[in-house]
Amino acid sequence: MNEFINGKLIPAIMKFVSTKPMIAFRNGMLYTMPFSIIGSIFLLLANFPIPAVSTAIENAGLSGYFNQAFGATFAIMAFFAAMGITSCYVKEQGIDDTLPAGMIAMAQFLLLMSSEVTESESGNIVGNIINKDWTGGKGMIVAIIVGLFVGIIYSWFIKHDIRIKLPDGVPPNVANSFTALIPGVAITCLTLIVYIVFDKFNTTFFDWIYKVLQTPLQGMTSTLPGVIVMGVVIPLFWFFGIHGSTIVGGIMGPLLTANSLDNKELVEAGKTLTRANGGKIVTQQFLDQYMTVTGAGMTIGLVVFMVFFAKSKQYKELGKLSIIPGIFNINEPVIFATPIVMNPIMLLPFILSPLCSGLLTYFAIYTGVVPMFEGIVVPWTTPPIVSGFLTNGWQAAILQAICLTMTFFIYLPFAKKMDQITVAQEKGNVAN
Repeated sequence: MNEFINGKLIPAIMKFVSTKPMIAFRNGMLYTMPFSIIGSIFLLLANFPIPAVSTAIENAGLSGYFNQAFGATFAIMAFFAAMGITSCYVKEQGIDDTLPAGMIAMAQFLLLMSSEVTESESGNIVGNIINKDWTGGKGMIVAIIVGLFVGIIYSWFIKHDIRIKLPDGVPPNVANSFTALIPGVAITCLTLIVYIVFDKFNTTFFDWIYKVLQTPLQGMTSTLPGVIVMGVVIPLFWFFGIHGSTIVGGIMGPLLTANSLDNKELVEAGKTLTRANGGKIVTQQFLDQYMTVTGAGMTIGLVVFMVFFAKSKQYKELGKLSIIPGIFNINEPVIFATPIVMNPIMLLPFILSPLCSGLLTYFAIYTGVVPMFEGIVVPWTTPPIVSGFLTNGWQAAILQAICLTMTFFIYLPFAKKMDQITVAQEKGNVAN
């Protein structure tokens, strides 16, 4: 098994995740993170989890302004994703000036979107608009496709030197704008053909992708099997020394974010956030606050054991050094120094902790004990309990405390065994 995993499986996975499209996809999505956090701050203010504060904000007439700020940041993340993915792909191809390519991607994203919308009440058609229904989670898959498509085509033109060249004396910013002219025209023509084809069938590329691809994928992520896959795969990658959070998060992150945005749209539409209305149980907050909180494998239970119950000097010191980073969701010291990586004794609790936490959270939301996440995102370093309260209220904070307490008892028998082994090694070293 070890030979198969290390000799064949892991090299194949690493080869795939190290391809330029995957690197561009993963790094490009990171450009959306600041806007999601900024937007979440205003979303939290507009929907504060304490009723008295929320009522005061509403009575002061501030909710509309906070939602306006949310709409200009969080609600247009697909827009930023298209630009970010293209820019990162072009950079991976060795092209220094990535801004023109990113701007071309933004233009193609808008070109594929219908500029007309029908008013629900009057039935009148309003034109010359940007439909923000598609700039958030519903447009995320299209943003990924556009980002990679533009990056590949733009890089091909530049690498084959198919561009307008100006004399050396022309300022660089002017020369760079003309460099993007030929690939920009070619890409726009190709995108326009796609738009025309779908328009002839009375639909758009956005509608088709959402119905055929994104909706089924989002549905899969928001199921019990999706929770089990994330609960097993992320720590399993880490066990072999691979950053599982980055790999799985890079692939599933856009879908989980889209689930969050779908929930937010239901709330804004005045609908009750339930499964019957299309609400999603598994979102980015679900993963961040209940399956990777305090780090991959939810190792805070192991750290608590080290600090208060370990007998070996090594683990006591490691626990003291790791408890503060663990509170802020950083646990690489524990993973590599315990060690958990390639340590068969620690594999089972390392997988069971996030898996059990994810299953408990899923059923708590499924049964209505804890409400669904409305879309509020907090920085990934936000300490547990606080993050649970901010993202989903007091019920979520209590559930988070229960899940973290559970991890202590999951790790306990395995941590005791490791502690016994380490104590024996320390005594042997002293004797020698």
